[in-house]
Amino acid sequence: MKKQLYITFFLLVGSLQAQTALYNSGNIRIHPNGQLGFHTDLINNASFDQNVGLAGFYGSTTLNVSGAFMPVFFDTEIVNPNGVLLSTGLSVTNNANFVVGDFISPKDQMDVYFNFFQDAFFTGEADNSKVDGFAALTNKQTFSFPVGDAQQLRPLILNSESVNAFAKCAYFFEDPNNPSAFPEIFDTTRKIRDIGNISTLEFWRLEGSVLSTVTLSWNTRSNLPAIADDVLNVTVVGWNKSARRWLELGNTAIGGDLDLGFVTSEPFTPDEYDIITFGTVAVPTEILTLDNYLLTPNGDGVNDALVIQELIDLSPNNSLKIFDRNGLQVFDMINYTNEFDGTSNMDNLVINREAGLPEGVYFYLITMDDLDLEFQGFLYLNR
Repeated sequence: MKKQLYITFFLLVGSLQAQTALYNSGNIRIHPNGQLGFHTDLINNASFDQNVGLAGFYGSTTLNVSGAFMPVFFDTEIVNPNGVLLSTGLSVTNNANFVVGDFISPKDQMDVYFNFFQDAFFTGEADNSKVDGFAALTNKQTFSFPVGDAQQLRPLILNSESVNAFAKCAYFFEDPNNPSAFPEIFDTTRKIRDIGNISTLEFWRLEGSVLSTVTLSWNTRSNLPAIADDVLNVTVVGWNKSARRWLELGNTAIGGDLDLGFVTSEPFTPDEYDIITFGTVAVPTEILTLDNYLLTPNGDGVNDALVIQELIDLSPNNSLKIFDRNGLQVFDMINYTNEFDGTSNMDNLVINREAGLPEGVYFYLITMDDLDLEFQGFLYLNR
């Protein structure tokens, strides 16, 4: 009871000064099944990290989290269209539920971020609800950073060869030749000979010390036709810190077309690069195109599974990989014989696999080992 009175006192004092805030200088704790809803700013100047309930950020005016200590929540959610501004970091140990509104951190202050601990995950990420700024991970090997700008979700998928003690990422819808949050420019004319063009519309900042691959996805706002005339020319490029120029980071997997697709890099160490983005290569990977497929797994016996007759007829020795629109792999099978029914078989970032994958566009990549051929195309999942 004393803690409740203490909190109320400081809320009232704040309101008399026309600036409400919950000021924590003691030791607040959210107990099991407990819920704490923030409709005002949080000034956190003491421990706030032994929580097992829900902390939510609500309302219609921008809220601010500040103070000397990073709050650590078990579950957290945001239902605030004007967002939550992080002046100090915030961590979650279980679920971050993005309903509406962004967690916003200043992109020129790289020590302020939204952090996901080892067992943490997120749900509901979308164009109108994400991390606009730096998102971080602690003790994770594979992670999809739910980052973007004020308008769009633009995730980056990190797949590392071992566990990252810490890594972080932010997305910038800016020209790397004139970045707002960096003291230097990343001249897109300074590049190795194997690189053709480099995007001047967007880039990601990724920090991490473990050898990793990244998957970047694009959409129409990325305007890839401005730099590429063939999707197979697209690759990941990065500004190398020591070479002071752009290097190619590879394209081990490509899916989609120039309006919507993804590309996966070869392994590299993120800390060796300031930023990464899309580029083109002189010699594209040779990948052919099969049909686009419609999958409607509703039990009516029509299109309930993905049937690719060419694999059975022409190349029993094959492999099939399926990715979502952000490049997250959701299915993988060697010697495929029509098993995919809209359910993921990957033990990675797919949440609630037993419920089936959500409706939408997916990409497939096929290798026909008997014919030494590779194919790609679209898959439309409609429930």
